[in-house]
Amino acid sequence: MDIWRLLITSPAHGAWNMAVDESILEAMGYSDSLPTLRLYAWEPACLSLGYAQPLADVDIPRLNARSWEMVRRPTGGRAVLHTDEITYSVIAPLSEPRVAGTVLESYRRLAQALVQALTLLSLPVQVNENTLTPPATATNPICFEVPSTYEITVDGKKLIGSAQARRKEGVLQHGSLPLVGDLTRIIQVMSFPDEASRNRAGAHLLGKATTVETALGRRVPWDEAARAFISAFKSVLALDFQPGYLSPEEKERAEELVRVKYGRSL
Repeated sequence: MDIWRLLITSPAHGAWNMAVDESILEAMGYSDSLPTLRLYAWEPACLSLGYAQPLADVDIPRLNARSWEMVRRPTGGRAVLHTDEITYSVIAPLSEPRVAGTVLESYRRLAQALVQALTLLSLPVQVNENTLTPPATATNPICFEVPSTYEITVDGKKLIGSAQARRKEGVLQHGSLPLVGDLTRIIQVMSFPDEASRNRAGAHLLGKATTVETALGRRVPWDEAARAFISAFKSVLALDFQPGYLSPEEKERAEELVRVKYGRSL
């Protein structure tokens, strides 16, 4: 059993959440920080974009009218509306065996823990390895409509969206599990040529993705989902968790990243 740090952080603004993930990743390169599993939530609702996603994908006036925030992730992928969900992040040095190897190899290992977490919540999940992923030039702007290389589904509908960044300091993988709510809310703040196109996109999204509540027929509280994640990562990845906090250096760097990067206008 190897020891990792467990961070359970309070709901926070999108800029802070992304800054914390990156500050922990940076710390892997200059300190003896333990590999970390972080579980968190977002308040208020926040639209996150992949690091290379065009800002033109977003209808800014519609976003502002709803008082939702927006942030750009350090990882790739497409837009995600973070609300009514549990978010996980795994941050570890490249030497950690559970994230070693290629992106696909590390994602497969971590996916085993994600599948077990959903199984503990009594969700009948399937894992589908997609060999035909959309090209980088694909125009679909929404994460949960785009198939993952190693996709976790319920009744054929995507349940977890994850993305990974690899740097010399280590690996960051984070992802979202929608617990409740209307997944089509994200459609209302993305750019479409007309309302008919927007409505079609909403219907299409509901055919491609789902929430825990819809799949299970009951609401799962955030704390229950968090316990499932912790138990699954322990058992599947042979880990023991040490409850922890951000170090003073990590917190200071996260505050700096909010000022100079994540809190600035896109």
